[in-house]
Formats: sequence, structure tokens, C-alpha cells
Amino acid sequence: MGDTVKEVLLRPIQLADQVTKRADEAQCYNLGCAEIKSKTVKLAGLLRQAARASSELYERPTRRIIDDTGEVLDKALTLVLKCRSKGLFNRVFIAPAVAFKKMSSQLENSIGDFSWLLRVSVAADEHDDDYLGLPPIAANEPILCLIWEQIATLHKGSLEGRSDAAASLLSLARDNEHFGKLIIEEGGVAPLLKLVKEGNMEEQENAARAIGILGRDRESVNHMIVAGVCSVFAKVLKEGQMKVQAVAAWAVSELAAHHDICQDFFAQHNIIRLLVGHLAFETVQEHSKYAVATNNNNNNKSSSMSMSSIHSVMMANVEASKTSIISSNNKVEEDQTRIPAHPMGNQIPNQMQKVVANTIANRMVTKSSVMPPPPLPPRQNYCANHHANSMNKSNLNAPIPLSGGSTKGREFEDPDTKAYMKAMAARALWQLAKGNAAICRSITESKALLCFAVLLEKGRVEVQYNSAMALMEITAVSEKNPDLRRSAFKPNSPAAKAVFDQLLRVIEKAEDSDLFIPCVISMGNLARTFRATETRIIGPLVRLLDEREDYVTREAAIALTKFACTENYLHVDHSKAIIDAGGAEHLIHLVYLGGQIVKIPSLVLLCYIAMNVPDSEALANAQTLAVLEWASKQPCMIQDPSVDAILPESKARLELYQSRGSRGFH
Repeated sequence: MGDTVKEVLLRPIQLADQVTKRADEAQCYNLGCAEIKSKTVKLAGLLRQAARASSELYERPTRRIIDDTGEVLDKALTLVLKCRSKGLFNRVFIAPAVAFKKMSSQLENSIGDFSWLLRVSVAADEHDDDYLGLPPIAANEPILCLIWEQIATLHKGSLEGRSDAAASLLSLARDNEHFGKLIIEEGGVAPLLKLVKEGNMEEQENAARAIGILGRDRESVNHMIVAGVCSVFAKVLKEGQMKVQAVAAWAVSELAAHHDICQDFFAQHNIIRLLVGHLAFETVQEHSKYAVATNNNNNNKSSSMSMSSIHSVMMANVEASKTSIISSNNKVEEDQTRIPAHPMGNQIPNQMQKVVANTIANRMVTKSSVMPPPPLPPRQNYCANHHANSMNKSNLNAPIPLSGGSTKGREFEDPDTKAYMKAMAARALWQLAKGNAAICRSITESKALLCFAVLLEKGRVEVQYNSAMALMEITAVSEKNPDLRRSAFKPNSPAAKAVFDQLLRVIEKAEDSDLFIPCVISMGNLARTFRATETRIIGPLVRLLDEREDYVTREAAIALTKFACTENYLHVDHSKAIIDAGGAEHLIHLVYLGGQIVKIPSLVLLCYIAMNVPDSEALANAQTLAVLEWASKQPCMIQDPSVDAILPESKARLELYQSRGSRGFH
């Protein structure tokens, strides 16, 4: 930048010398010309000082100040040239005294601008605690001056000054969206990223949080991607201190939430793997007190081994002979053949623990290292505030290793920091998974599903919520992607079974609507995963139709519709299960008396059930045909496209199986 600024400064310096020379040649208004000469000489000295320090000048204000100063010197030269004539015309009409007064003020402003620029750029580390005043160029927008000062301090200030500057920019960006855009426009992103990479812990936290807050729209996120935010956050998540890593994970979630373009860029920089590593740290061993059994079936002989921790499993696996590893592989295959026909099959008291243990054992056979971890800390509230030119797509589809980044020293962090780290890692994975099949596949091929299941059961409130939201996004993508659904939620997958168990547990508990709403949606997204023999899911969902808040009832009706719709191969069996659970009576009540947001989803579900099981005696006793006829006469209902597409056919099928006399509705 230095040479460029020197070249730009050359013209103002030449103009200043010309103004000084022509002022000496003035034939009239000698007093005004002398004042202009005096101030121009002072300005020329500042211009030359700036040229000597051009490599240290802060670019954004420098450009603007140089441009404004050049215009002022042009006007000054024009004015003094007119004073070389003694004619009356010049005295009265061309160069009145007021012109000199105005020009003197403009030169004074330019002097003030350059004085401020040199102080803020060259000696930033010497005035961390001093107020530099407001330069004239920023008089119309005083906040711009403050932003310039803070960014300059990030470039040149002391350690303490840089931390305060990052905190100031964070406060400005949080308070006002316009201020945030100014920080980006004035070049604040690059020094903030540098501070995230090289600063101390406090500086890194402030800078990372500022980056997260600044990325509040697509344009801002694009700017940060170009500035290299992906590689910086990847480095922090791999090597940084946990408190900084947690803020970085939060910032990743904010950027991903405001622009989906950064999803693949973050994935390309292994952010997914690193986040999963943080999520898994001290999570899977939540149930390490339960035994991990392995059987050797050579010569029809079996033996079992009990291990008290994942670390024990790892060490035993390393010390085991090649023969025992092969036999363990045989055991894994034998165990998979013994898994129930459906992931929601018969349950036993410690099944969740056994699911976790079996998953760990399977992974130990193929991987030589796993992170060792203690139990998750108790509940507590948090105070967290909510381009590369080409990409290697194969990186997005590659399986994620078990560990993410360095684990050294993480076990000594305080429980609150560990819990906050998990909450932010889950939040970041939630935002990154939105609508992105490649990232969802990478997440499901790791042990993240198992982690989400454990955290949904044992995590603190924020961790549980973010885990539920992440599962909701992953299942939403899986619903539209059969390959992903079959690979991630296949019936013989222990991790998928653990997820099903925990989703069902939350739905049955039905206490925290913020938590179980995403669980209900997730269960609906997975409707095509369940087999006809599975009936445990239908009952709890049907119970949500009875005297619940409208938004809860609506989501339950939509989820059940995914079981009963014709796109579901087992729609007839699921429809019968809904009827057996008492769903018909609830739906008829909701169609008549439910809130506005409930009526349409309830009617659509009732239509699918009637179309799938038209000969149902329960539907006849509930006078379903009469309900459908009544609904077909309600303008607010038949105008809905989802109702209009199915209501006539449902009525027609019911009329084939139910007599007019059975309607009984008036």
C-alpha cells in the first residue's frame, strides 16, 4: 500500500507548492493570500510527513482525506491565481473577502484531518487512553471517526488497546446495524480476523464475537468468506482455548444462519469434523459405566469382556492381537443380525446404554484412537449472545474421524465452559446442516447422531434444544433424500435407534414445548423409516392432538400426516394405528372447533385416514363423512390447495363404504 499512497500524495504536495508560489505573486488581497500561504505551508509539511510514513497509514481514512485535501488545494490555487491582477473587476466580483475566509477554513480542516490521520495511524500505540478528537472530515458522521480509531488501534495498538478496540467494535456492531456495515466497509474485518488468530484469549473472544455479530446479512458474510474467516475459525477450533473455541462455534452458527453459501466453505475447511469432535468430547462416555461386551464365536465358543471406560476399550483394542480383532469383527456382524427388525422394537431398561456401548465397540474395531472423556456437567444457564475460488466436493462427503483437533488440556476446563462449548457446537451443526445433504451425510457418518441422542437426554437446557434443532434439520434433509435417509437412519443402526428412543422419550414426556416441538417435527420427517409393526410412535403423537396448545397440535397433525399420506408406503397400516389410538375423534373435534392454524392440518390428516381406511367402523361411528361434507362447504377450507387436492377423493371413498344413514350429522 505504501507506494500507492506515495503516488496519490504526490499531486497534493505539488498543488501545495504551487499555491505557496502563486500566493507570493499576488497583486491584490495580499493579506488573504498571505494567510492562505501560511496554512498551505503547514499542510504541505503534513503531506510530506504522511508520504514518509505512507506504509503505516490506515488506508480507508487516508484515501478520503487525500481526495478532500486535493479538492481544497485546487480551489486555493484558483483563488490565488485570480489575485495576480489589480483590476477592479477582480476586487469586486471575482475575489471578495468572504472567499478567503471560506478557503482559510477549508485549509484548516485539511490540516486537522491530516494531523488526526498521522496521530491515529502512526502512533496508535502511544495514545490508547487518549481521546484524539473528531477530525473535520467526520463531522457529519462522528461515529465514523470512532470506527477509524478502533480499527487503527487493532492494526497498531498495544495488547490492551487491541482488546479494548475489539470490544468497542463489538459494542458498536451489536447496537446498530448501520455501524456494523461501516465497520465492514472501513476494513475492520481483516484486523479482527488477525486478532482472532494471534491475540490473547480476551482479544480472541471479543474479535470472534464481533465477527459473528457483523455477519448479519448475505453481503457481509460474503465479505468475511473472502477475508478468510473459514481458515481462521478452523485454526481456532483445532488449536485454540475452549472459551475462544466456543465463541468461534457461535460465530460459525451466526454466519451459516445468515448465508447458506458459507456452509460448503466451512465444510471444506473441516469445520464439521472439528465441531463433531467438540460435541463428542466427554459425551459418549456418559454411559461408560455400563459394560461393553464382545464375544468370540470361533468354534461356537463365546466369551465376554467388561470394560469400565472408553479409554479401557481403546487400550485393550490396541493391545489385542490380530486374531482377536478379526473375531471382534465376526462378533459385530453377528450382533447386527440379532438387532430387532425395526429400530423402535422391543425395549429393555438399559437399552440406551447398550446402544451406546455397542456403537462404541463397533467403532473400536476399525479405529485405533478415541477421545477419552468424563461425565457431562450439571445444568446451568448461559449468557451466550444468539471465496476460495474452488472447492473439493469430495471433502464434503468424506466420513468424519472420531476426534476433532487437539484435546490436550480440555479435560481441565471448568464444567460451564465445557457445557457452553457443546451447546455452541450443536448450534453450529444445526445451522450448517440446513438444507445441505452433503453436510448432513458427513454429520451422520460420524458419531454426531449418537452424541445428539445422549445430549438430548443428559445435556443442559441449551444443549438439549440445539441438539433437537440439529436433528430436526438433519431429518428434514433426510426426508427429501432417500439415500441419506436409508444410510443414516437404517433399522440396524444403533445410533439411529438411540435417536428414535430419545425423540420418543421427549414426545411422551411432553413438558417443554420448546424442546419437543422439534422432536415432533423430526419424528414426522422420519415417518417413512418406520415399519408397520411399529406402533409406539403413533400413540404419543395422537395424544398431542387432545387439548394442547394450537401450535403443538398443528405440528402433531402435520407429523401424523406424513405417516398417513400416500407417499408413505405403509400409509394404510399407520392410518389404522392412528384410528386405534383414538385419532379420529380428536381430529373431528379439531376440524369443527380447533383454532385457525389447526383446522387445515387436522382436516388433511382426516382426509388421508378416510381415504386409506374407508371401511373403518370407527370412522363411521365418528360420522366422518358428515364432517367431510361440512368441510367441503366451508370457503376457508376448500380454498386451501392441500385440502382441495384430497377432500373430494376422500369423500368419494367414504361414500362407497358408508351408508347415508350412518352419517347422523346435521
